[in-house]
Amino acid sequence: MNYEMIRYIVAWVLKIEGAMLSLPCIIGLIYQEKEGNSYWIWMVVCLVIGFLGSVKKPKNTEIYQKDGFVSVAISWCLMSLFGAIPFIMTREIPLAIDALFEIVSGLTTTGASILSNVEVLSHTNLFWRSFSHWIGGMGVLVFILMLLPVKNGSQINLMRAESPGPSVTKFVPRIRNTAILLYKIYMVITIVQIILLRLTGMQWFDSMCISFGTAGTGGFGILNNSCANYTPIQQWLITIFMILYGINFSFYYLILCNKKKTAFKMEEVRAYFLIIVVAIGIITWNIGSMYLSFSEAFRHASFQVGSIITTTGFSTTDFNLWPEFSKYILVLLMFIGACAGSTGGGIKVSRILILMKTIGKELQTIVHPRSIKKIRMDGHSIEDDMIYSIIMFFITYIVIFAISVLIISLNDFSLETNFTAVAATINNIGPGMDCVGPMSNYAAYGGVSKAVLIFDMLVGRLEIFPILILFCPFTWKKKG
Repeated sequence: MNYEMIRYIVAWVLKIEGAMLSLPCIIGLIYQEKEGNSYWIWMVVCLVIGFLGSVKKPKNTEIYQKDGFVSVAISWCLMSLFGAIPFIMTREIPLAIDALFEIVSGLTTTGASILSNVEVLSHTNLFWRSFSHWIGGMGVLVFILMLLPVKNGSQINLMRAESPGPSVTKFVPRIRNTAILLYKIYMVITIVQIILLRLTGMQWFDSMCISFGTAGTGGFGILNNSCANYTPIQQWLITIFMILYGINFSFYYLILCNKKKTAFKMEEVRAYFLIIVVAIGIITWNIGSMYLSFSEAFRHASFQVGSIITTTGFSTTDFNLWPEFSKYILVLLMFIGACAGSTGGGIKVSRILILMKTIGKELQTIVHPRSIKKIRMDGHSIEDDMIYSIIMFFITYIVIFAISVLIISLNDFSLETNFTAVAATINNIGPGMDCVGPMSNYAAYGGVSKAVLIFDMLVGRLEIFPILILFCPFTWKKKG
């Protein structure tokens, strides 16, 4: 394992985090808040440690697959630890486990919170919470690929470890150019949303925080009732952008390359939109009697479906009060998640499609034992290695899910609360049902349960294996 390169990458991560801490510092100056002083101090600490760690460039800049997974996992853990310190320093989230929970929820774009009243926070801390979504949405390691002075093509191992989905596609031959293109798309859509929300009358600060949360599909609100107080047109804009961020970014690349037919033929994107349309239609019908008009029911149904399937976690209404049928659909959407290659979480639509096709193939093999059928996606054959990795993902996912529910059940909450708490954290959604619903929070859980949910958020964001590999003894052996 190339330890020198891992050290170098982690140091770069801390430098980038230090640079990004300058933004809440500026917010503190604008609003003349003393909390900004803590951010200035900690920004300097991050930058100094980062620069000291990256002064000496490794002789061997090769990033092997194991190095990529370990680098990403360690980077996210350290980034979370360093990102939580300002909350403690400002004393607005004094407990270490709570501060860590909050920032991990932000960086992993989960949006689960231990805060019962976010409106008492300073603008500085509110901004850092929301901006952490934007940092984690595309991934800080993808950002570093634009800057990291590595000449060979092994950077793909970093992107594979951090990017959500069963596979990573290079849009252009060089990984660095792919990273640049991804961030250009990401930034442009974010800026467009900020401007559109401002044009509807939303304040600049609110527009930025909500757009950061939408872009990263995170869901930290700056009001206690999330997005319920915003106007219908603002809610519709947020709905549209949440759905846009849940699309595979390959779709946007194909559109930019004037390959619209190829883009709209992507099976995952078509399935994603079909699931959204069907879910909105069914839920609108089911909750229609709860609202004054069809348009109001349709708006809330559209918002919550878009929020849950993209794993954003914003809310405009307390869907905890919806009929059981609608709540069950939302729980299903929690697991399905967004498209691979998007900023959304969950299992991913592509994995669900491949799994369904695999089941169909097995059934056909039972009926016609001599038949030979290849599983195909977008006209390309899916290799057996890919199918095997997806099946292993599902098995590991279920095991972690079951153990997590078992451990947090020690807090003696209802099964609905515990089940959806784990579902909401491991799928990076935020709100669950019952005691962790959209109008509640995770503060009542004990320290051990919060630690388990923190682990689930990291596992969910990094697609399980990069985090698990840290706990394997053979990872740290010199040979093998």
